[in-house]
Amino acid sequence: MALNVLVVGGAGYIGSHMVKRLGAAGAEVVTLDNLVSGHRDAVLHGEFVQGDIADRALLDQLFASRRFDAVMHFASHIEVGESVRLPAKYYRNNVANTLTLLEAMIAAKIERFIFSSTAAIFGTPQYTPIDERHPRAPINPYGRSKHMIEEALADFDRAYGLRAVCLRYFNAAGADPTGALGERHDPESHLIPLTLRAAAGRRSSIAVFGTDYDTPDGTCIRDYVHIVDLCEAHWLALQSLMAGGASTQYNLGNGDGFSVLQVIDTVRRVTRKDFVVSHEARRPGDPPRLVADSRAAREKLGWRPQSPTLDTIVEHAWNFEQRRTR
Repeated sequence: MALNVLVVGGAGYIGSHMVKRLGAAGAEVVTLDNLVSGHRDAVLHGEFVQGDIADRALLDQLFASRRFDAVMHFASHIEVGESVRLPAKYYRNNVANTLTLLEAMIAAKIERFIFSSTAAIFGTPQYTPIDERHPRAPINPYGRSKHMIEEALADFDRAYGLRAVCLRYFNAAGADPTGALGERHDPESHLIPLTLRAAAGRRSSIAVFGTDYDTPDGTCIRDYVHIVDLCEAHWLALQSLMAGGASTQYNLGNGDGFSVLQVIDTVRRVTRKDFVVSHEARRPGDPPRLVADSRAAREKLGWRPQSPTLDTIVEHAWNFEQRRTR
């Protein structure tokens, strides 16, 4: 029998790739998205419902209409800088609205939940690579909002039997290899799509914030994980819950870090385009290195990233960028 899965935020970047992955596995999927930042045409499988997780009546109606085996949650605000300027927006959506969703799930006796979390719960790293035992000390409202839900989920498991897997992303990147899906954030703040836009002539330049970090080339190092590999981890986490697995958390990254200048050089090589690079002052709060220790996901879920190289990640993102500009 096919799995029935509700994907909230399934019209966004990661959610839409997950809907496609679920469809390829033969799952029955319903996407719930308010389209504030998502795109209706990015939902390539299943049923689409436009609505908000803040709407308890809608959630109750949706859960009464069919029996869902699990819910996957991608409907969060994700911009760190915006969370500092507008913390109420982040606590309302990422915390209060998520609690509304969880309460509706409990009322409907839905007991499996996949939560899109973040490396931002760790704050400034005390060591790298960062494993699941690393202290959690978020330094911005975005990271705190995700941490609050992780804490709530532990309590909900004990009180209500709601089993959840929290997947902590480092830097989701790349695009569907066919070019059908990719990053379409507005505004865009991620390095790879911004650099590709510069290569495509859609930006005048790309800025490097800080060249004096304690790293080999002086620029920040980040761990980029291909979006398709990320979705595979979600699929494996879902299979674990379906098999009776307990609530847990996993850090998701390649385990390799790439510097800002390495990303820029890779974009130039893959696209065969040149563009202007400006050097700016450091941004406050940017740690020199953020690299994941993903051994737990590899050992317990059997997760094996299939596209770990930066060249592949950039190539697939470039295919999508070119398709958008044709």
